[in-house]
Amino acid sequence: MITDPVLLRIGQVVQRGHAGEREAARLEMERIWEEIGGEDGDPLSQCTLAHALADMQDDPGAELAWDQRALAVAALVTDEHTARAGVELSAAALYPSLYLNLAECYRKLGDLDRAREYLAHAQDTIGALGDDAYGQLIREGMQTIADQLR
Repeated sequence: MITDPVLLRIGQVVQRGHAGEREAARLEMERIWEEIGGEDGDPLSQCTLAHALADMQDDPGAELAWDQRALAVAALVTDEHTARAGVELSAAALYPSLYLNLAECYRKLGDLDRAREYLAHAQDTIGALGDDAYGQLIREGMQTIADQLR
């Protein structure tokens, strides 16, 4: 169970965004980004927040930029970070979703070769996820994008 207060706050703001308060959620996430130190903050918080902020963007280019930030900082996240925050996933389990989101961004932008490249990365890393609801969600997302890229 997640115990890190920043990650819990991000989760609450994400829920607001999904409940229709997208603009307010995006602005709150940008405030959190500044509060956690932006590019100099905790890597797990940065990765989680950038990943979530990408989903709140209306412009695919801005979405891509946030997803790229999330992927870049993911390399700094360790299993110790996830365990300390109460996240039940390994650091490696972050990658399938990060790659999936990048594949979707590139698909939206019409760069189908890059979309396929990132979908392949997602497929290569999916073994880090279990056969639970989250793993199924990511697998279904991968199938959806694969179908759209055909």
